[in-house]
Amino acid sequence: MEQEQIIRTEYSEVMQKSFIDYAMSVIVSRALPDVRDGLKPVHRRTLYDMYELGIRYDRPYRKCARIVGDTMGKYHPHGDSSIYEALVVMAQDFKKELPLVDGHGNFGSIEGDGAAAMRYTEARLQKVTQEAFLADLDKNVVDFVPNFDETEKEPSVLPVRIPNILVNGADGIAVGMATSIPSHNLGEVIDGVKAMIKDGKITTEGLMEYIKGPDFPTGGIVVNKDELAEIYRTGTGKLRIRGRVSVEKGKNGRERLVITEIPYTMMGANIGKFLNDVAGLVESKKTSDIVDISNQSSKEGIRIVLELRKNADTQQLINMLYKKTRLEDTFGVNMLVVADGRPEVLGLREILERHIDFRFELAQRKYRTLLEREQEKREIQEGLIKACDVIDLIIEILRGSQNQKQAKECLISGKTEGIRFRRAASEKAARSLRFTEKQATAILEMRLYRLIGLEIQALMKEHEATMKNIAEYEDILNNYKSMARVIIKDLDNLKKEFAVPRKTSIENAQAAVYEEKGPEEMEVAFLMDRFGYCRTMDTGTYERNKEAADAESRYVIRCLNTDRICVFTDKGRQHLIKVMDVPFGKFRDKGTPIDNLCNYSSEEERFVYVQCMEKVRESVLLFATSMGMLKKVEGAEFDVSKRTIAATKLTEGDALVSVMCMEENQGLVLQTRNGYFLKLDPAEIPVKKKAAAGVRGIRLTAGDQVEHVWYPDGIKDMTAVYQEKEVSLDRLRLGKRDGRGAKPRQ
Repeated sequence: MEQEQIIRTEYSEVMQKSFIDYAMSVIVSRALPDVRDGLKPVHRRTLYDMYELGIRYDRPYRKCARIVGDTMGKYHPHGDSSIYEALVVMAQDFKKELPLVDGHGNFGSIEGDGAAAMRYTEARLQKVTQEAFLADLDKNVVDFVPNFDETEKEPSVLPVRIPNILVNGADGIAVGMATSIPSHNLGEVIDGVKAMIKDGKITTEGLMEYIKGPDFPTGGIVVNKDELAEIYRTGTGKLRIRGRVSVEKGKNGRERLVITEIPYTMMGANIGKFLNDVAGLVESKKTSDIVDISNQSSKEGIRIVLELRKNADTQQLINMLYKKTRLEDTFGVNMLVVADGRPEVLGLREILERHIDFRFELAQRKYRTLLEREQEKREIQEGLIKACDVIDLIIEILRGSQNQKQAKECLISGKTEGIRFRRAASEKAARSLRFTEKQATAILEMRLYRLIGLEIQALMKEHEATMKNIAEYEDILNNYKSMARVIIKDLDNLKKEFAVPRKTSIENAQAAVYEEKGPEEMEVAFLMDRFGYCRTMDTGTYERNKEAADAESRYVIRCLNTDRICVFTDKGRQHLIKVMDVPFGKFRDKGTPIDNLCNYSSEEERFVYVQCMEKVRESVLLFATSMGMLKKVEGAEFDVSKRTIAATKLTEGDALVSVMCMEENQGLVLQTRNGYFLKLDPAEIPVKKKAAAGVRGIRLTAGDQVEHVWYPDGIKDMTAVYQEKEVSLDRLRLGKRDGRGAKPRQ
């Protein structure tokens, strides 16, 4: 039995190495595309499997489940969902500038609908995929590597003849890095490749004369044209994309805004979000010009219609949509690819350089293979032509030989031992034969009909064509200009057959200027009942229902709809509510709890005072706590932007009992739970900051606390009820701060 060997090592080093290995595996083998063919392994394997299964563009569709299963079993053992998702994306013309798969069935929609299950859908290769991605696999143009279990061979890269990394773009999240490459127009990219082949020193600006900018399958407008040069130079940056909006005439002189193209980033569920955002602008009264929204999109394309009011300001509305919704969005560019087995951010020029190097490598290997095949054909053809000249001798050798091996040796080396010849001259001639092994094999396999005169002439023409091909291939392999000419001709053919007009416009546009109009200022009545439900209504409605409103509401505040409401709670907090956020409606509407409008929690705190900010700002507020602490605070201190602040400082066990905006000639009476009343002059209470605790207003007996605070105004006699008996507050003797107070006479 072998003795176990324990290797001691630093844990952090093991973790570091393991994580780096894992990260590189994800980067190279899953998440990032190869700069040469622009494909991730899952896409490459799926396309190659379809090629192997013979699912060509001119043959019937096959079930996607068959494709996915075969790909997973042979090349990509990482689950069927990733393979099917990759297959679906390659078939969606709204996601890919150049779809590589021809899908049949429900392959999803631009609005975010998912594809049907793979058992229902069918697919086959597109013609461009077959001709530009897979055409030369039989010519030894790329290396084949073993699959995961070494039972099959798969290409390490596909022989793609166009810069697919630019044409279809890419996106992916790896470990610690991500790639985001926009798609481009095939015809423009091909023109850029041709220009770089002709002038290897061409600059990024020079390339941009051919490649104007990104071309998204959803169209739209790229509005920061001047920034494209820097983005293409560095490989990183941000594109600003807008949807295309047109104005159409509607009925009764009304106009409508029609969105026919959307930003690429708005595709999917973001279309529904855009519609909700537009509806939100109407509901929040940011605009009143939109009267109806409808999504009339179909297979023919996007069509979102916004019906407008008569005499609506269409340009202002378009600017608002650009500013407030995703109709104008940002596309982050990070051209991160796998180059020479490692992740690297490349600019436009570097990507095209890598593609051209790869293209020349493909051409070199292709024409070397073709040359070898033609040279092999030449060898056999020359052997057959030579054989036709001495066919009588060859027939005599065949008839005199005892077996095929003996005849073949004679043809190759002139060995005549054991062969019966009719004439000595024939044997002498046979000794001079020097065919190659391949020629001898072809002669032995030659059929007699090849001896017909016309067949011999055809053989001579074939030989001439072969010699012409050999000369052509040798010229291509040995002459850079000849190879470049062949590649450019091939690119021209691909452009002629597969290029389509540009969909995305490239321009410089000024930032959308939208001046948000504030709501029309009006006076409203804010009503809040004892349960915390609040609502607003116009003052006319309130005046008509004043008696009922005052009876049902704990607080009735007349304020402007642009104001804010301050809610002070027993926990010493101040919550702010925008009056615009409070439901506006009819008198009998229920309203909404203040819990829904601010950070107030009815389960943890209760409100002790509610007032509008305009009133609070211009007043001095008096605070009273259950432990008898008093203070005044300038109201301006509470005019803050935060929705919730600490309005006062409370000691442990203390609670805020009362807050009041003090008026001139207003009095102050503290009432405790045990029935002590203390009348004070408010002028004795000092003005402090809101973070201060205040001063003691009443000296409490053990177990007692301030229960109520009264503010008699001296105009009319105010009474308090204690133990079912009325107490006249005006008749109380004026006391001093920090006094004990007195119980009223029974």
